[in-house]
Amino acid sequence: MSRESAFALLGQRRFAPFFWTQFCGAANDNVFKFSFTLLVTYRSAGSTALDASIAANLIAAAFILPFLLFSATSGQLADKFDKATVMRSVKVLEVAIMLLGAWGFVGNRFAVLLACTFLMGVHSTLFGPAKYSYLPQHLAPAEIVGGNGMVEMGTFVAILLGTILGGVLLDQGESGPRYAAAACVALALVGSLASLGIPRSPASDPALAMDWNPVRVLWRNLRLAHERPVVFLSMMGISWLWFFGVLFLTQFPAFARDVLGGGPSLANLLLAVFTVGIATGALACDRLSHRIVEIGMVPLGSIGMTVFGIDLFFAVPAQPLGHLQSAGQFLAHAAHWRVLGDLFALSACAGFYSVPLYALIQTRCPVQQRARIIAANNILNAVFMIVANGYAVLVLRGLGASIVELFLLTALLNAAVAAYIYLRVPEFLLRFLAWILINAIYRVGTSGRERIPEQGAALLVANHVSYVDAILLSAVSPRPIRFVMHRSIFERPVLSWLFRQVKAIPIASAREDPLLLEQAFARVSEELRNGGLVCIFPEGGLTRDGNLARFRPGLRRILERDAVAVVPIALRGLWGSSFSLAGGTLLRRRLQRGFFPRLGVEIGDALAAQEASPERLEQIVAGLRGDWR
Repeated sequence: MSRESAFALLGQRRFAPFFWTQFCGAANDNVFKFSFTLLVTYRSAGSTALDASIAANLIAAAFILPFLLFSATSGQLADKFDKATVMRSVKVLEVAIMLLGAWGFVGNRFAVLLACTFLMGVHSTLFGPAKYSYLPQHLAPAEIVGGNGMVEMGTFVAILLGTILGGVLLDQGESGPRYAAAACVALALVGSLASLGIPRSPASDPALAMDWNPVRVLWRNLRLAHERPVVFLSMMGISWLWFFGVLFLTQFPAFARDVLGGGPSLANLLLAVFTVGIATGALACDRLSHRIVEIGMVPLGSIGMTVFGIDLFFAVPAQPLGHLQSAGQFLAHAAHWRVLGDLFALSACAGFYSVPLYALIQTRCPVQQRARIIAANNILNAVFMIVANGYAVLVLRGLGASIVELFLLTALLNAAVAAYIYLRVPEFLLRFLAWILINAIYRVGTSGRERIPEQGAALLVANHVSYVDAILLSAVSPRPIRFVMHRSIFERPVLSWLFRQVKAIPIASAREDPLLLEQAFARVSEELRNGGLVCIFPEGGLTRDGNLARFRPGLRRILERDAVAVVPIALRGLWGSSFSLAGGTLLRRRLQRGFFPRLGVEIGDALAAQEASPERLEQIVAGLRGDWR
């Protein structure tokens, strides 16, 4: 992938056919659903005796219901069979559904169109697990975030274009339903043709025995995810995002009309701003995360969702500045730009929030179970969307709140949900602090990041310059690291809480605390035997003069017990920083180094355990560091 843009993936066969297949499917879902909704809203006579609002809710329920019924089965299919074959089969099914839907549009047959809505939900249910488990098979680790960003961007742009196209086509007089029918069939055919170019994606678990009991399979998949707290809470975080997004999108028509005094074009403008914001945030993730799965972006996104959600409450005028204004008339008022700015920023933060979570699930799940866990995530998403509608009804009708008060309460609730997730899995918070450190406080250049093993146990060995060395190394590593640090640093005020949350391992010399020393070696061994990354600072403490101290022999003891690969790392430029032991006031050091000082992280080639003596590693780290302290 080009280092300049994730768009380079669109020129490659491993991604482009897949992207356009999912793009056409997402667009078609929304052309069909919105055209059908407008048909029953404005032309319900002769098709159904149901009230238009009830019919619209029934359409939404018919589309979501298959996610509850068939997601468990679809996950098994995506793990058992070639994912390209699954996606092509689903696209053929889509063509058949749309041909039936065309007959329903032309004849204004409500029952037929409702059945097709349900079948399109089945189509999306079957496609989802194959879609998200396809990416890790064909993208390199450095491309996962960019690929997910492209998929999220494409999906939301397709939703926007599909919704607009559905409205435009249905508005073409008596011929509107025919035009909608033709567009749906055409999109299905284009998507099916695009799917023919998707490369083979071998089954993850071809020996899997299908279980057709969806409840039992769902429970089993949730238990699999729950065994990995980061994965499970990422699923909950994604489901919360759907709750948040559906709640806002559902209220836009009434928000535009009753609160902002706008007409249908304003509702479309709000939808467009929200969608473009999510697409922008999703694409920006690739660059802001330095092309690794940077879950530190998740807290950044959730903070923005709350901050801009609260500001939206204060940005909305107390009284509408007009009645049934067009989008152009609305934009003529300067006060309204703040409303649109908040919506754009809020949705961009939602993009920051979602992409790393999807990428984390894809990379932290066992390969053989990936699609089934993604299927369980889809079920949770559907449940949260249904709950979002109930929550909106409760707040608006039960509590008598206004729409802007609903938005405010949801923004505050988002803060509570985020706090719960980050306290349960502090890795999110640590990575957020690391992201802030290397993007807002320092300018960090990293060399050799690819030398940190993507899988399996390894011992990272680094020089120790500052109190934030562990946070800095967390920022450049694509995987979580367990740090071993001297007790005096582990017990520092404020930092102590963070180090405890991320399960850092305190250590002391045999003279200071022999029991703690033995416990530390035991915990290091356990982590390495579980296939984790462990980082030690073999100097035994922070440098007091900027020079490299002798590497202590405890390193040899670790490798005698667990003969794992050893990766030498040199931290450069931290001496004299705000967090080192260099003398001088904080302001003076800032003025000497600049307010955004440059740092370096040099990662050397891995050594076999038998080659990694303390003396040799000391020489290697000294060479990597050079004269830049």
